[in-house]
Amino acid sequence: MTRHQPLLIPAAILALSLPAALPALAQEQGTVRIGEMQEPTVLDPTVDATASIDEMLTQNLYESLTTVNEAGEVLPQLAESWEISDDGLTYTFTLTQDAAFHDGTPFDAEAVRFSFERAMAEGSTNPSSDIWEPIESVTVTDPRTIEVTLSRPDAFFLFNLAQGDASIVSPASAETNVTEPVGTGPFRFVSWTRGDRLVLEKNPDHRDAGEVTIPGVEFRFITDASAMAAALLAGELDRAGLGAPELLAQFENDDRFTVEIGTTEGEVILALNNGRAPFDDIRAREAVNRAIDREEIIAGAMDGTATPIGSFYPPHGPAYVDLTGTWPHDTETAAALFQEVGVTELSLTVPPFPYATRSAEIIQAELAQAGVAVSVETVEWGYWLEEVYSNRNYDMTIIAHTSPNDMGNFARGPEYFYGFQSDEFDALWDRISAETDAEARNALLEEGQRYLAENAVMAFLFQLPELAVQRSDLEGFWTAAPVLYQPLKEVHWAE
Repeated sequence: MTRHQPLLIPAAILALSLPAALPALAQEQGTVRIGEMQEPTVLDPTVDATASIDEMLTQNLYESLTTVNEAGEVLPQLAESWEISDDGLTYTFTLTQDAAFHDGTPFDAEAVRFSFERAMAEGSTNPSSDIWEPIESVTVTDPRTIEVTLSRPDAFFLFNLAQGDASIVSPASAETNVTEPVGTGPFRFVSWTRGDRLVLEKNPDHRDAGEVTIPGVEFRFITDASAMAAALLAGELDRAGLGAPELLAQFENDDRFTVEIGTTEGEVILALNNGRAPFDDIRAREAVNRAIDREEIIAGAMDGTATPIGSFYPPHGPAYVDLTGTWPHDTETAAALFQEVGVTELSLTVPPFPYATRSAEIIQAELAQAGVAVSVETVEWGYWLEEVYSNRNYDMTIIAHTSPNDMGNFARGPEYFYGFQSDEFDALWDRISAETDAEARNALLEEGQRYLAENAVMAFLFQLPELAVQRSDLEGFWTAAPVLYQPLKEVHWAE
């Protein structure tokens, strides 16, 4: 998944059965072992858009000036407090005195200035240009005070500073964070065995070390959902997200486990490359939208656990508008539109995640009914990032955009992998991001949702649910996912 964010399982594997006598889980209550389907590409969230980097490391190994709780509220982190000028343009942050980088380098205002200027620099690979674009200047007042001046008000500024892209890094270790990360967080890096696991341990020197009760965490990389389920059943994992919802049933009546189904910010879209034919023509985009059947996709790919969406906004959000009826499923109309624009073949390139590969097979069949032959190619994540995300070399793809408040992706211009550009939408997003009144901003967000739906910019599929299984004696994980990360500081074994 990318932050903006795997194959049909054989019936024999789906029928994983529990032993007649359920054994206790072998692991003692120590280091927490978490199964992950997506391995990080690097270990620095400030240089790469891969969602798993944030999920594992943000607010665990790295910290930011602000943080966000499970309710989505902005709270202090490395900044103890802040003041905002009356015009909303100047933020003065007072920094904690009690933080230090894991290598002993002091945390101070110079580290904040360095991190911001590194992200803003020409040629920066920071994934979120929208965080940095409004910043006009960053000024160190003293070691504990930093002043950030914006060129325009930004309603999301404090929230955005809590993201992994705004992690504060040390000048001494920034260049090597990709493989040997150094932050200020409650956990510190131990090892990364590519293709196998990432190991963190409790940071005994953290200012809140007394609140951390687990000695560490191992993230184990298992790309196949059935193998993940088997590892849970065998006691080799303590928690895992399961991308195959039909595998949840075997855990629901097993007292050793707790099954959690929560919400995420992940809009799953069938992305259409607006930057080249045929999808530079709204008729082709409309044809795809009419050819797909969201309910069929959700039933087949997500075992009915997902919520359909008709635009780019989560159904649990305060500004949500149900636009799933904008382009009703109509195979005949879709076929006529495809004939009108001369489309008979398309390619669909997908990353190796269950929600994407399973949806692709269903969409392939749906477009075939409308007279279009779709060649589906499942590619490794690194290839997807290079060819689809960076080079825009694709017709269609399926991806979950898991970042919050990310409708601004559609204002990133034709160089972004959508290939989409609209002066009208750009102006609308400028108004949205500058509007500090929540009610007025929600009205503008509704307008944005309608624009994207009515212009058939993408085929919006469903909101990705949070599907997790964990040992019943393990507590403290979030059920909802208002941001990409999962803080581990409060995770604990039940007494």
